[in-house]
Amino acid sequence: MWPYIARKLLYNIPVYLGIILIVMACLRVNDPVTAYIGKNASEEQKQALRTSMGLDEPFALQYGRFLLKVVTLDFSERSWELKRPVGSILASSVVPSLSITIPALILTTLIAITISLCAAYVRGSLTDRVLMFGAVLGMSISLLVYVVLGQYFGAYWPKQNLGIGVFAIEGYRPITLSSLNNWVTYCMLPVIITVVLTIGYDTRFYRAVIVEEATRDYVTTAIAKGATKPKVMFVHVLKNAMIPVITHVMITLPFLVTGSIVMETYFNIPGMGRTLITAINSKDFPVIQAFTAVFAAIFIVTNILTDVLYALVDPRVRLS
Repeated sequence: MWPYIARKLLYNIPVYLGIILIVMACLRVNDPVTAYIGKNASEEQKQALRTSMGLDEPFALQYGRFLLKVVTLDFSERSWELKRPVGSILASSVVPSLSITIPALILTTLIAITISLCAAYVRGSLTDRVLMFGAVLGMSISLLVYVVLGQYFGAYWPKQNLGIGVFAIEGYRPITLSSLNNWVTYCMLPVIITVVLTIGYDTRFYRAVIVEEATRDYVTTAIAKGATKPKVMFVHVLKNAMIPVITHVMITLPFLVTGSIVMETYFNIPGMGRTLITAINSKDFPVIQAFTAVFAAIFIVTNILTDVLYALVDPRVRLS
């Protein structure tokens, strides 16, 4: 297994270097100096700012220096917009993102797999049709509708009419063991909206996988040998359907770090997604480059971890 992981890491080094190269090159298509100093500044002022930003150096030198910082995990370069070290910005935005995305992923996966198993168990029945109709209906509603309705009926209306302010319409406060109620106030509503939004997609996908697995020959053989249908469905079928489930979950994992950009924006939560969008709008190259390097590394590691989990879940899969 370890030789396989080492080979995959080596194979992905050119990919990683290429991602950083493309992003840095695209950023430098438009000069950010004008955005920071204004159009009426003199050429001397623009050149001085360009020098302080390090943009007057050859691109190859800028690229090499940034790669050296990535290799040494040196994210001490200061943000042009926030005037803070990029590493500090990165660290402070991880927890708000994970406070929403991890609970949402766990809840969505558990609920969707449970509903899918139940629907597949009684496939073709009225219960199955009702569950799938609900899943399709949930998929058909826009994300913005969920956000607006969630903020109004989940936070604004109860506070204005009932005097109950369980959820905040927007904002964020640090979450610690002594202040877990902050998570309920500022994060639980976005989590609920995310689960309601994504559960329809996941339920349809997992049901299709489980129904396909339930038509295999080994299921017929197990039932013919006297195994009960619940045992076959909830033990054997579920276990053998785990590879597509793992694939779906692992594809979602990188977005746990980037966070939900829409949720963070509408609920004013300072997570990684909103921080990155703010940096892009303000042409903050140090923040964009650092976040890109971290996100690319997470995607690569996730892909490798997915293959490893395949071999652990299904002994028929061999890493070669």
